Amino acid sequence: MTRLLLGVTLERICKAVLLLCLLHFIIIMILYFDVYAQHLGTHPFSNSSRPNGTVPSYGPAGAEAPSPSAKPSANQSATEKPLQPCQETPPGLVGRLLIEFSSPMSMERVQRENPDVRQDCLPRQKVAILIPFRHREHHLKYWLHYLHPILRRQKVAYGIYIINQFGEDTFNRAKLLNVGFLEALKDDEEYDCFIFSDVDLIPMDDRNLYRCYEQPRHFAVGMDKFGFRLPYAGYFGGVSGLSKSQFLKINGFPNEYWGWGGEDDDIFNISLNGMKVSRPDIRIGRNRMIKHARDKHNAPNPQ
Repeated sequence: MTRLLLGVTLERICKAVLLLCLLHFIIIMILYFDVYAQHLGTHPFSNSSRPNGTVPSYGPAGAEAPSPSAKPSANQSATEKPLQPCQETPPGLVGRLLIEFSSPMSMERVQRENPDVRQDCLPRQKVAILIPFRHREHHLKYWLHYLHPILRRQKVAYGIYIINQFGEDTFNRAKLLNVGFLEALKDDEEYDCFIFSDVDLIPMDDRNLYRCYEQPRHFAVGMDKFGFRLPYAGYFGGVSGLSKSQFLKINGFPNEYWGWGGEDDDIFNISLNGMKVSRPDIRIGRNRMIKHARDKHNAPNPQ
């Protein structure tokens, strides 16, 4: 009798486990179907069938935005219509994106996917994207693979600056970003927006517009590392943006933070006094992080 009851109990447990597995499988399929449906153009925010493909829009690294008053060049067709200002909300956004890091990635592939980029409207801002860097070539390839198409769909006139710290001394993210700000302006003094991004963070929704706002902007609201939640109210790390005037007002990032962490909290709690940080909706501000071990010579700052 005891064996019979035990057998019945085990049978019920097995059935329950199978039902849970089936339910999990159905939920996963629904999520993937939702993402792929957006890519096929069935999502209300979708106008593109290839969210990570190349599209004829504006935004090569280092490209210059044409002036609204610029005259046509000699080789420009007389019948060619002048470019109109880009819309406030770009029409080609696709919404949530499927981000994965399992496919092999090479710089040759990135170059092949972005052979030529032309403007089809006058961008509202000129954006310099600054990436503090050391020994992260693998991450950089994925970042470029995903961000080039996103930025082009967002109609951004952008330049990408990789600020590499030479040698093996303790890493200083904030100082690298200050260097990047100055070097970008040497390259083109017309930059009016600066976005400071870690190389291992990829936005999961192209409606998270990489542009500057009236207030400092924090783009990386929810990371998979933190369960897609803001880890704490004063978090300003990962990806943030400041206009040229905002950056000059706070006199840049603090140079004293050596090692991982601290400089973004300093900015939020001290430097931005009198300014209010703006953020996208948590459903739009999601980011995926490329998993990696702790970098050498970038131990957490004990202070």
